[in-house]
Amino acid sequence: MEKNAEKKNPVSEKEFKEMMATKGETRGVTFKNYEGFILQEKGKEGVKKMEEALAQLGYPMKFGELHGWEFYPLGLEAVILVLMKRLFDFGDDKIEESGFFASRVGFIIKIFLSHFVSMKKFVEQAPVIWRKFYSEGVLDLKELNEEKRYAIATVRDFPLHPLHCIQLIGYLRGVVEMITGGKVTCEETKCFFKGDGYHEFIVRY
Repeated sequence: MEKNAEKKNPVSEKEFKEMMATKGETRGVTFKNYEGFILQEKGKEGVKKMEEALAQLGYPMKFGELHGWEFYPLGLEAVILVLMKRLFDFGDDKIEESGFFASRVGFIIKIFLSHFVSMKKFVEQAPVIWRKFYSEGVLDLKELNEEKRYAIATVRDFPLHPLHCIQLIGYLRGVVEMITGGKVTCEETKCFFKGDGYHEFIVRY
C-alpha cells in the first residue's frame, strides 16, 4: 500500500529538487496560510495528504510544527503550490483563491488594516512588507492613478513558479479590496515565465 501511494506522488523527485534549489527563504506564516486554505477546502484529511506527499519527497514537514516568523526554503512554496494543484485537482481559480485567503487571515490582516489605510500608503509601504516575508525579489508599486482607480505593481528577481503568479493575483486583489472596500480586479500583464524580464500586475479598484 505504501509503495503504491509513493508511486502516485504527483511531483517527481527531479521536479522537487529543481524547485527546492530556488534561491531564497520565506517566513513560516506563508505555509501556515496554505495549511489554512487546504483545511478550508479539503479538511484535516487534505492537510494530512499534503504532509504525506511532502514526506514521500524526503521533506517530512508538519504544518503544526512550523514557526510563523522563522525562515524556510522559498522553493518549498513552489512545491506546495504544485502539490495543491495536482493532489486536489485545483484549477487556477482555486490557486488564486488561496492568495486571496492569505490576504485575509491571521495577523497579516491586522498589519494591513493598521498601516494601509489608503492606496497611497500601500504604495509607500508594500516594498517594505514584501521584504519582511521574502528574502528575495523586489515588489514595487510603480504607478498609482487615484482618479482612474488603478495601480501597477512589479515584482523583479523572483522567478519562483508560474503558479505563484496566479496566487499573487489573488493576494494583491485581496489586499486592495481590504483597503478600498470595493470590487477589485487584478491581472498579470507581464510575466518572467512568458519571456518578460519581470512580473507586472495591474490592479483596478
